[in-house]
Amino acid sequence: MRDANQLVGMTLGELAKHIAPGISTLQLDKIAEEFIRDHGAVPAFLGYGGFPNSICASVNEQVVHGIPSSKMILKEGDVVSIDCGTILNEFVGDSAYTFCVGDVSPEVKTLLRTTKEALYRGIQAAVAGKRIGDISNAVQTYCESKGYSVVRELVGHGIGKKMHEEPEVPNYGRRGCGPLLKSGMCICIEPMINMGSKNVVFERDGWTVRTKDRKCSAHFEHCIAIHPEGSEILSSFKFLEEVLGDNAI
Repeated sequence: MRDANQLVGMTLGELAKHIAPGISTLQLDKIAEEFIRDHGAVPAFLGYGGFPNSICASVNEQVVHGIPSSKMILKEGDVVSIDCGTILNEFVGDSAYTFCVGDVSPEVKTLLRTTKEALYRGIQAAVAGKRIGDISNAVQTYCESKGYSVVRELVGHGIGKKMHEEPEVPNYGRRGCGPLLKSGMCICIEPMINMGSKNVVFERDGWTVRTKDRKCSAHFEHCIAIHPEGSEILSSFKFLEEVLGDNAI
């Protein structure tokens, strides 16, 4: 699991070198697929449930599951969530990061920082003996205290030899509720947080989810392993942070 997730982190780091105004999300998809295969793995998303590409690339008001396209050209001031998965030695890695494209407004950067901070608050709550609701509540209360809304229809998930396993990991809920967290479990925590309303629309392509009010959304995801003393982050943002430097969220 560590190897598969570290490769996802490395792939996000490779993509960070190319995310800039003028590049299409389909070009990013091709870079990711080539990088994953060159490292002896296969893209976990490609063909999953019929998904046509190797990464999800969701721009601005798109929350998740954006389909890479030659027509989606990134421009100055955009943000793009890249969700990436790998299968390596039969195990699955999964992580996501929302990148700034050039100079992004302070309001949008604050949304991104809050969402990333909420991810780590959720991770801090992920301890053997606690419950899924403790993670969910940590994410929800932090984001709502900052004036943002939490998407209800989409959740984090268990992970292992399959991309999506039990339990579901919502980003909203009550402390002390939900499935028990046990040592050895691997889960993905992935806050999906909107600048405006929590309501979303599922587009006719069957995949893309966007905010109903078309205000910006942010998405960050780590894969973690549950231990008695806390949780271990199996995925990594360090590779992309090395590329982005001071421009990292």
